[in-house]
Amino acid sequence: RQRHSLACNKPGFPKNILANNLEEKHMCNSCLKILRRPLQAQCGHRFCSFCFNKIVSSGPHKCSACIKEDLFEDPTSILKEGGAFPDNAARREVEALAAVCPNEGCTWTGNIKEYEVNHEGKCDFMIILCPSCKELMRTNELERHNERECPERTLNCKYCKEPFHFKNIKAHDEICPKYPMICEGCAKKKIPREKYVDHIKFCSKFRAPCRFHVVGCDMSVSGLYFIITICMPPLSLLAPVQGACAPTLPTLATSFTPLPSAVGAALELQLHSEKTKVAELSRRCQELELKVGTFENIVCVLNREMERSSTTIEAYNRQHRLDQDKVEILNNKVRQLERTVGLRDLSIVEMEGNIREMSAATFDGIFVWKISDFTKKRQDAVAGRAPAMFSPAFFTSKYGYKMCLRIYLNGDGTGRASHLSLFFVVMRGHSDALLKWPFNQKVTLMLLDQNNREHIIDAFRPDISSSSFQRPVSDMNIASGCPLFCPLPKLDTKNSYIRDDTIFIKAIVDLTGL
Repeated sequence: RQRHSLACNKPGFPKNILANNLEEKHMCNSCLKILRRPLQAQCGHRFCSFCFNKIVSSGPHKCSACIKEDLFEDPTSILKEGGAFPDNAARREVEALAAVCPNEGCTWTGNIKEYEVNHEGKCDFMIILCPSCKELMRTNELERHNERECPERTLNCKYCKEPFHFKNIKAHDEICPKYPMICEGCAKKKIPREKYVDHIKFCSKFRAPCRFHVVGCDMSVSGLYFIITICMPPLSLLAPVQGACAPTLPTLATSFTPLPSAVGAALELQLHSEKTKVAELSRRCQELELKVGTFENIVCVLNREMERSSTTIEAYNRQHRLDQDKVEILNNKVRQLERTVGLRDLSIVEMEGNIREMSAATFDGIFVWKISDFTKKRQDAVAGRAPAMFSPAFFTSKYGYKMCLRIYLNGDGTGRASHLSLFFVVMRGHSDALLKWPFNQKVTLMLLDQNNREHIIDAFRPDISSSSFQRPVSDMNIASGCPLFCPLPKLDTKNSYIRDDTIFIKAIVDLTGL
């Protein structure tokens, strides 16, 4: 049932899947491809189920094939909802046709039914688009392309397992929290980036410059734990007061020589100034450390909030996707039920038509056709809205020839606008294989005088060389009969052929030899 539903949503099969030439009777009159789930309209033309439903979805349409073949008849040639029935015979013929795969490199062969069920849309050699990078490739190459070649493919980081696009691999390595790093002090390897700062805090071999190196300290300390020392001022600061023969600072430290009071005061002042600067810098560094700690705490809180929000959003997204899937399933069920109801309606229409046909049918070769509302139907014929009318079918016997009448109330051919034209039509029946062909029975056509005085009568014996009397290959053969059956002036004056706006046509088929 699901396969049938999917097939009804597709136009015809492409012509290049046929192993042999395409016959016209197997071609859709809309998409001009091979029929898929064929429907036959009232005019006799066939359409794919998808194509017919697409045509009538916007309202009734004239059959383009009838117009092209100059066979348009109203209302028979009007395509509308419920105006076609499944042509199972044509479907069986189409599904039995030999088929090949149209994809280059594929050697599959079978029939169209096997192609639809087992191969269509599943061929490894079918050309498809990569959904990510839009590159063309065969179906059997898609998996390798997605794993190795696609520039838009998604990878999982081998360290943190998070997904990222292949083109962003370098950027991800720069921020990956678990990316392995090497300590510059102890040379330890494979330290995750998120633990690297904690490692260097306690690594005894990791050396960092003193945080006061900007003011002249050139010491290096281990990690973040170092002693705040009061650095001696650079010797260049003492040069102005010592003079050219002043001893070096280490000499002053080891062998103290009394200096003049002015020099000593300057040196003490200089030392005090440097100590004050160092103390101020130390205080500011402590304040900055406190602020950094506060900001780190805020960032941690925000990160936790972001994680919770991301989890919530992901949960909402999952629920949204589930809801969308449920809605899509329900929509599919509704569409399937609508299609089922449509098919049932078509079946009912077909059955009603069969019932009407059987109730009006006769089986003795004699048929009387009552045509009411003659005036209106005559006006429709003159205006070209419905130039011709078909009678219900009748038979020579229960298993005999199937026939009908065709009348042109404003004439046809040589009788157009001057005569009433009446024709005899041989139709395709269930028992044609048991009958003699061509049809060769005498046919008598009559317009009945309702006073039973002077009937208008014409009779003919079929021309057995004409295609009109050969065994039908479609629903009905070309009509043959009397284009000059009755002059129209005879019906326009007061007469006994029309009474209560109704006429009666009678056909008699000679059963001799049957």
